[in-house]
Amino acid sequence: MARISRPFLLLSTRPEDEAARGELQSFAAAMEVDVDDIEQRRVESAALGRVNLDNYSGVLLGGSPFCNTDVLKSALQLRVEREIGSLVAAILDRDFPLLGACYGIGAIGTAIGARLGTTYAEAAGPVELSLVDAPANDPLLADVPARFSTIVGHKEAVDDLPDLATVLVSGDQCPVQMFKVGQNVYATQFHPELTAEALELRLRVYAHLNYFDLEELDEILEAAYSTDYTANNSILANFAKRYAR
Repeated sequence: MARISRPFLLLSTRPEDEAARGELQSFAAAMEVDVDDIEQRRVESAALGRVNLDNYSGVLLGGSPFCNTDVLKSALQLRVEREIGSLVAAILDRDFPLLGACYGIGAIGTAIGARLGTTYAEAAGPVELSLVDAPANDPLLADVPARFSTIVGHKEAVDDLPDLATVLVSGDQCPVQMFKVGQNVYATQFHPELTAEALELRLRVYAHLNYFDLEELDEILEAAYSTDYTANNSILANFAKRYAR
C-alpha cells in the first residue's frame, strides 16, 4: 500500500513497553502499512486528550490487561475506560471507521449496551472460527474463508448483543467473535493483528496474569507456530485498504 496522508490512530493501554511496541508492529504488519502510518497513543501512560477524527483515516483499539467486568478497578483503569468510552461514543455517533480487538470489543460493546460476562472466556492460543452466513460478504471479510484460524485469549466476552449490532464471526466456545455497528465500526474478540511470533512475545509478557496454564506454554506455542494466520491478518489489511486516506 502506498504511503497514506492521514494516519490510523492506535489506542493502546498496555503498561509494558515491549508489549505496547509489539502491538504497534503487529497492527502495521497485518494492515500492510508502514509503522509511521499509525499514530500510537498509550492511554495508560498519559491522558488521551482531544482527538480530532478528521486528522485520521480510522481508529484502532488494541487489547489490554484491563477487563471491563473487573470488580475492583484502579484510578488508572477508570480513567482509561472513561476516556476511551467517550471517544468510542463519539465515533459511534459519527459512524467513523473503528476496529476494536479483544479489549476493544468490550469497550464498543459497553458503549452500545451489550452485556459482558465471563461465561465465554477463552485461554490464550489458536482457534478456528466461522463466518456467519448472512453478513459473509462484508468488505472486511473479503477473501476470508468460511472457517479460518486466529488467536484468542480473554477473560471476558459478550454474553448478549443489542439488535443494532450484527454478528459477523462466531466460535464454538465463544459465540460473538466479531460484530459490526453501523457501516464502519467493527469489534473482534479475537486478535486479527497477531501471528505466532507476536503471540509468543505477549504470552511471555503476560505469563503472570492467568490467561493460560503456564505448564501448557510449550503446547500452545507448538500449535500456534503450526497455524496459518493469513486469512486472519487479511481482515486488518482489508480495513486499511478500505479506509486509508
